[in-house]
Amino acid sequence: MPFEADSSVRPPTTITGDRSQLGAVFADEPAFRAWYDRSLPTVYGYLFHRCGRNPELAEELTQQAFVEAVRSYGRFRGQADATTWVIGIARHKLVDHFRRVERDTRRVAALSARELGAGRAESAPPTVPDDIDDALALLPALQRAVLVLHYMDQLSVREVARSLDKTEAATASLLARGRDAFRQAYSEANR
Repeated sequence: MPFEADSSVRPPTTITGDRSQLGAVFADEPAFRAWYDRSLPTVYGYLFHRCGRNPELAEELTQQAFVEAVRSYGRFRGQADATTWVIGIARHKLVDHFRRVERDTRRVAALSARELGAGRAESAPPTVPDDIDDALALLPALQRAVLVLHYMDQLSVREVARSLDKTEAATASLLARGRDAFRQAYSEANR
């Protein structure tokens, strides 16, 4: 069933009202398109620098965030702009991505170790990063996640721990190891 335009719904510049305002925008194709076109660059830009400047990954996570927003607009409370709300959803999608990458990395390392008959898998030498984003991209997923959430999103260690389902001590440890790994990757690029 195609969308039917409701002439009483005008594309707002911001959606900060209750969920009925957001629901009205989601129900009207031109209003939704206007809001989406305005919000898309902000959400994509948020993700782009947090996922190692990988445009395909940023596009995928952006798409997932908007799909989830449409699915769950009933949870929008109107306490912030709807674009900010979608960025919150995008942050959760990014954390889920980091967790998935970490699990996959552990599985591959375990398989490689078994195949090599060694206690640990040999890793390929890292490529030389040419800036901060590339240096971040070289880090293991969870180290990258804690650095991004703590320094870029300015979350406390406690908030990062909650986001990643880790203890504060484990998160502080990941943060310390992540800083060390980042310094090394960044300094090697600038030699």
